[in-house]
Amino acid sequence: MPTHVALLRGINVGGRNRVSMADLRALVTSLAHTDVATYIQSGNVLFTSTQTNTSAIAAALECAIAESLSVRPKVVVLSRDELSQVITDNPYPDETNPKCLHAVFTSEQIGPDQLATIAVAAQRATDKGSRDEATVVGRTLFLHTPDGLGRSELAAQLARAGGPLAATGSATARNWATVTKLLAMCQA
Repeated sequence: MPTHVALLRGINVGGRNRVSMADLRALVTSLAHTDVATYIQSGNVLFTSTQTNTSAIAAALECAIAESLSVRPKVVVLSRDELSQVITDNPYPDETNPKCLHAVFTSEQIGPDQLATIAVAAQRATDKGSRDEATVVGRTLFLHTPDGLGRSELAAQLARAGGPLAATGSATARNWATVTKLLAMCQA
């Protein structure tokens, strides 16, 4: 039963940063992790590790991926228990469409400056008539986009504003279907 999930940012997107899942599994295995599995091509790796420091695991994965696979994605690692807590913390449990709810996982706690940036972006989106909502719990930004992520004014505002969705951040988003599937795989 896997104990950790590594979420890679920005691989296999639009033909850039191509990474074979077989190569990624082999690399994670070479770092002495076991029970290694991947889910879809967007960089979700499940594995068992005796290490408990998720920041150290993420840093080691980033270095190994850069050296061996010639791409430099940011990596966020969560323990199975942390992923389970994210699902428990979901502030939008009534949303039935998993494509309208995203979890943005960050490598560190979201601080006061980022919270202020998120609040400003949310207000700007609301001023433009958006129904989108954002709620931060710990290291996770929950993004509720009832009209879809592709049309989300709030997601666009957050990407421009330098918040957790900005291209330079150590954060990566997954839709709710992927989040729940990853936990189910961890528990299988």
